[in-house]
Amino acid sequence: MSDQPHAILTASAMAEADSFAVSQGVSGQVLMRNAGEAAARTILRNWAPREAAVLCGPGNNGGDGWVIARRLRDEGWPVRVFALSQVSDLSADAAWAAAGWDGPVHPLGDCRLSDHALIVDALFGAGLNRPLEGEAARLAQESQGYDGVCVAVDTPSGLSGDRAAVQGVVFRTDLTVTFHRYKPAHLLSPGRALCGQVVLCGIGIPDGWSEQATPCATLNHPDLWRVPGARIDQDAHKHSRGRLCVLAGSRGATGAARLAARAGQIGGAGFVTVLSGQGALNEIASSSESLVARQYEADAPFGDVLEDHRASAAVMGPGAGIGPRLKAQVRSACGLKIPLVLDADALSAFEDAPDALFESLHADCVLTPHGGEFARLFPDLTETAHAGNKIERTREAARRCGAVVVFKGADTVIAAPDGEAWVNVHASARLATAGTGDVLAGLIGAFLAQGAPAHEAACAAVYVHGDAGRRLGPGGTADTVLAQLPQALDAVSQAQFRKAALQRLNPHMV
Repeated sequence: MSDQPHAILTASAMAEADSFAVSQGVSGQVLMRNAGEAAARTILRNWAPREAAVLCGPGNNGGDGWVIARRLRDEGWPVRVFALSQVSDLSADAAWAAAGWDGPVHPLGDCRLSDHALIVDALFGAGLNRPLEGEAARLAQESQGYDGVCVAVDTPSGLSGDRAAVQGVVFRTDLTVTFHRYKPAHLLSPGRALCGQVVLCGIGIPDGWSEQATPCATLNHPDLWRVPGARIDQDAHKHSRGRLCVLAGSRGATGAARLAARAGQIGGAGFVTVLSGQGALNEIASSSESLVARQYEADAPFGDVLEDHRASAAVMGPGAGIGPRLKAQVRSACGLKIPLVLDADALSAFEDAPDALFESLHADCVLTPHGGEFARLFPDLTETAHAGNKIERTREAARRCGAVVVFKGADTVIAAPDGEAWVNVHASARLATAGTGDVLAGLIGAFLAQGAPAHEAACAAVYVHGDAGRRLGPGGTADTVLAQLPQALDAVSQAQFRKAALQRLNPHMV
């Protein structure tokens, strides 16, 4: 899988990749055989023989099911096949696959899931964009209370592969086997949770497929960027490693800004300054011996304040306090043209005038909204208002505002104004606690201060932040995320170093 190994494909793009393989001499029957065999091997690795039912649909997904049924039976499994269509009605590769099954074929209406210990859902794949009907819908509903194992081929039937959206009832699935590259439904919510464990298998599509099949996005991965500051020049000093400024609220309650500043320090920024009003200086100074707090004149243009502090980058928003002053500060900072992270209050402050924010932004700005903040800035791009999936909505948001947008969540999507988009699922639900977004903002700021391009800084920070989250145990807080960041940074950078060393020894390694 050396050709764009982290690409994400829509159902139509996957069909184009299949067509490319056929044009290169790999027949559709070979692809179907490879897919079915790969799915069967996955089942055999995970479960001992047991009563199994394979549910076969009328198309290529069903064709994979016929291959799976034959392989499981050859391995000694008791297998029954239930088909949605008459075998005589099948065509092309699906007909070929069905011809390889010489056992009984039962109508789908005869299936009762409770009669079997394992179900293979090979009814419909990622291309289905309508609710299930008839017997397929009945079995999907029955699967909700089924206590056996359910394995889906490509995607659980009833789940839109492209939108990752639920359309009616969806098969309850323990494991999904998909092929060649992930589809949006495997990564975006709610589809990701409905797929159970997802196993990606190659099926023999030759390199060069991406010239014909355009990915819709890229799975965020350390192969795509380098951790800024992982290697430090021997003559480096604090100022050469970047100066990061973090805006704090002027009336105390500086915890969010301090979290961002501490993440900026851990992320490698050489000099981190928390800028605040007089009333908050003591709170900041007493919280940490390493944090530098400086007062600024509240009415001074904030771009001038940042310039006076020779800021390489700035973080604005965490705990800043929503109001006209913050709006003016954000617009002034944008005018300085240094890299900026705009989070929390710096986004919500523009709820009544998002265009005023967009007019001020530039390509080195990074916006980090959660769902509520995204809806306030882009009310026509919410899930209920827009037909596209989260990738498409975030991409449009980035294009509209002219900045990098990090749409946070279990399925964080990072999009750049040029249309490139990345999906990050390397994270943990334990990050769903107050303050972790402030940590992420500070980490992005640290990477920007060290000179990383905006989209790379965002992708790297989201991944490392997620890695720190995966290290949390019960009771984890924003403070413990900070405590895990050094280990996460080291683990990711060391993995990158090892891979780079192996590639030097073997340039053909992917």
